[in-house]
Amino acid sequence: MPAHSIPDSDPDETSLAVHQPRLWSDNGWTARVIKNEDDEGWAVAMYRAGQSEPALVGPWTMGRDKKNPKPLDTGAFNTLVKTASEVIRRHEQQLHALLHKQVDVSTDQGRVCVTLDIVPDEFEPYALLAAQDAFGEALAQVRVPPTFKLTTTSARDWVEGGFQKLR
Repeated sequence: MPAHSIPDSDPDETSLAVHQPRLWSDNGWTARVIKNEDDEGWAVAMYRAGQSEPALVGPWTMGRDKKNPKPLDTGAFNTLVKTASEVIRRHEQQLHALLHKQVDVSTDQGRVCVTLDIVPDEFEPYALLAAQDAFGEALAQVRVPPTFKLTTTSARDWVEGGFQKLR
């Protein structure tokens, strides 16, 4: 299969592949070997298609002449893609953990799952407090300030209070 033909991917990510010693672009990723600003060595920056900021920047190996960088190759590029993808995945997991909280409360009617999802809108951030029964059926949802603290106590108070709108 030609290097520029990538099955089952976004058409914007199927542009011609670039395989140069200091610039390698394929499958929606670009690796660029750059001069390390902190010392006399080299670094590599990994960019995901459509992103202006690198997902990963790390040291890059010197070539045999100990002056120029080692050229990029398929194996190195694939390893960099895997590492950069993992960094993005961990960042997304961390962001999800910051924006989503869940507490289970036991009631006379059974277990109630209370969730808080923060919507980080630039101008008017808010959060949604929601409750589901043990079968996943929605019981209630109210909009609350993004600063609302979801704890077992606050969840129990909301459930026992009949899911009243909070201020």
